[in-house]
Amino acid sequence: MRIALGADHAGFELKECVKVRLLELKHQVLDLGTHGTEPVDYPDFAEAVGLAVRDRKVRRGVLVCGSGVGASVAANKIPGVRAGLCHDHYSAHQGVEHDDMNVLVMGGRVIGESVALELVRAFVDAKYTGEKRHQQRLQKVKALERRFARQTRAR
Repeated sequence: MRIALGADHAGFELKECVKVRLLELKHQVLDLGTHGTEPVDYPDFAEAVGLAVRDRKVRRGVLVCGSGVGASVAANKIPGVRAGLCHDHYSAHQGVEHDDMNVLVMGGRVIGESVALELVRAFVDAKYTGEKRHQQRLQKVKALERRFARQTRAR
């Protein structure tokens, strides 16, 4: 699977660990930065990963910032992105299976390396079930996105 990675300075070290693991698992990695610990702004990297997912340059994305909250908020502003902030195994796979989550967001100052690598593995191994009840809910989410996009354009 081709996966985009992005992080701000607070998530840089964890992103690097995730990159190594994904490569070990034979995934293709598109590293969109940051490439060091100098302070940067998380929305820039959330946008880069979100656009890569939206434009189908990658199948999924992983974002890491300090808490994960900011990157999650920013990524979810991009139509077609379903980013979930996960700090537990269940949410990392269930978000894909039920909600077709396509971006995993984690807090580099919240969880450690071993938990993060477990979550990434659960995320990339999970598949959307496509069950009728999940499809119905996902269609409602997409309808919300379209409705509010139209309202924003009309202003």
